[in-house]
Amino acid sequence: MTTMTEASVREFKMPDVGEGLTEAEILKWYVQVGDTVTDGQVVCEVETAKAAVELPIPYDGVVRELRFAEGTTVDVGTAIIAVDVSGGAAPEPAPAAPAEPAPAPAEEAEPKGRTPVLVGYGVAVSSTKRRPRKGPEVAVAAAAQAVQAELNGHGAATPAAAPVKERPLAKPPVRKLAKDLGVDLTLVTPSGPDGIITREDVHAAVAPAEPVAEAPAPAAVSAPAPAVAVYDSARETRIPVKGVRKATAQAMIGSAFTAPHVTEFVTVDVTRTMKLVEELKQDKEFQGLRVNPLLLIAKALLVAIKRNPEVNASWDEAAQEIVLKHYVNLGIAAATPRGLIVPNIKDAQDKTLPQLSSALGELVTTAREGKTSPAAMQGGTVTITNVGVFGVDTGTPILNPGESAILAVGAIKLQPWVHKGKVKPRQVTTLALSFDHRLVDGELGSKVLADIAAILEQPKRLISWA
Repeated sequence: MTTMTEASVREFKMPDVGEGLTEAEILKWYVQVGDTVTDGQVVCEVETAKAAVELPIPYDGVVRELRFAEGTTVDVGTAIIAVDVSGGAAPEPAPAAPAEPAPAPAEEAEPKGRTPVLVGYGVAVSSTKRRPRKGPEVAVAAAAQAVQAELNGHGAATPAAAPVKERPLAKPPVRKLAKDLGVDLTLVTPSGPDGIITREDVHAAVAPAEPVAEAPAPAAVSAPAPAVAVYDSARETRIPVKGVRKATAQAMIGSAFTAPHVTEFVTVDVTRTMKLVEELKQDKEFQGLRVNPLLLIAKALLVAIKRNPEVNASWDEAAQEIVLKHYVNLGIAAATPRGLIVPNIKDAQDKTLPQLSSALGELVTTAREGKTSPAAMQGGTVTITNVGVFGVDTGTPILNPGESAILAVGAIKLQPWVHKGKVKPRQVTTLALSFDHRLVDGELGSKVLADIAAILEQPKRLISWA
């Protein structure tokens, strides 16, 4: 690799394309070494924990080096591409260094100074020789001398004084017996009166000691072997969890185990709402716009928040305060090939129904194309997740981190329903509202959900309550 220290070479570092992101994965390079680039030209696409983003180069020049391969996760602030801004061609690879001659034998070599190494200035060559190891006799003598010095209470070793032993008490026949048996009477424990050693004491000194019965070793308790996970690599595929999917998993864990969730449900007749959807599709004000039940459900949620503004809040753990929001950034959960994302419509409370329809259409299209920006996914206050598009009746949604509530919309189906005293087939759906119980108590959450249901049952309330 060519070292680039020339002033003409500029390094482009991985930027923080979101707020507080620490890394990004390089998905694709759009340039190669030797290509000419211009200021503002997109050179690569990266995926952060929030979205896929294209990175433009901020200057003109010739690509000298791509520092990382596609699929590599790079920390923010790390140089990922080097560009020669002087306009010169890419450098040719440096010729391989000639092989160094074999070192001379140790007795002939006279190293001086430092020996070159791969990194740094080098290491100094020492001219000192290793001291010979001490033999066992020397070591034993030194140890004995040290022990004696410690017993004498000072550092210098002095000859040990011979201990004075008392003459053991024993009768002459006993002494002769001890001499014949080779027993040192000074080591015999006397049992006779006044400390006299007896014949039995001498015989006991030469008798072999009875072996002490060893306690039986406790039977080894075999612990059950831990269960070993079995994988069938021929029929399984491992998918690395990174980027958006990894961030979503971490966020959901953090939300589920931080905010105390409460979920309430209501089943509602939305026949009149479905009729209004068909009427709006024919309205000139909505020509070219996406009109579907989600549009009116979103509007119903916004009206319910207007009637119950305390639900639109967040919890500040550090300050131990509830932050009441006077704006609604309405999040819409969207499934994409890279995982679940939740972009939001800024200041949704101020939008007319056609404006809300346009914003929803742009949000969905951008998400499907994988072009949602990090900014579009920040600052949400409440969210809608439409599980009904998958034929699901309802669910218990997990809050988007930092938000107070999330509304799950189930499938809209024809069901038998009591309408005006008679059982008739009606368009029915089930709504589920999860909320942070630190911010929203049961009464407030119930009021919000009941208002949404009332509007969808009688959509003329969009006029009278708005």
